[in-house]
Amino acid sequence: MKHRHIIAILRGIMPEETVPVCSALAEAGITMIEVPLNSPEPLRSIGDAAKAFDGRAMIGAGTVLARFEVDEVADAGGQFIVSPDTNPAVIGATIERGLESYPGVFTPSDAFTAIRSGATGLKFFPAEVLGPKGIKAMKAVLPPTIPLYAVGGANPDNFGEYFAAGCAGFGLGTYIYKPGMSATEVAQRAAAAVSAYDQGKPQ
Repeated sequence: MKHRHIIAILRGIMPEETVPVCSALAEAGITMIEVPLNSPEPLRSIGDAAKAFDGRAMIGAGTVLARFEVDEVADAGGQFIVSPDTNPAVIGATIERGLESYPGVFTPSDAFTAIRSGATGLKFFPAEVLGPKGIKAMKAVLPPTIPLYAVGGANPDNFGEYFAAGCAGFGLGTYIYKPGMSATEVAQRAAAAVSAYDQGKPQ
């Protein structure tokens, strides 16, 4: 299935909240959903969501820092790996397990290390520090086929600036979910994000 390039980051979500929140996201049109590993019982949440949304959404893990964590996520049913850093060992393990890889990058050296290691896409983090100008400058030297995601400071109000800089999509953290937020509120925020994405995406 085709997905919008929006990754919902559910940091701090409890396992019992995961399926209702994922349902709200998927119904709004956000079908790439990340559960960071520094959340409570993340592997349980990933497993529950992967089973519940098989064929309807991609469920992955964030804050993945080691090879063994990649194996744990893959065994739980996760489909993609997001990291805050550029770790060739983690990227390589991700590709070996048949998962998609979205490592965090901040410099051209990071970006090319990630690409050479087999990354599926690049997570520019923190995007609010790099800014659209910094991303645009790096985009000029990167392979045009590699998708770039702005993460850390991206929200529907500035999607247009990051699209103009060459980003394909976004990772949405506290904008889309904070611990304790209801599925109804997540649905409202997801709908706003999808609307801004669809209106701002270059044709």
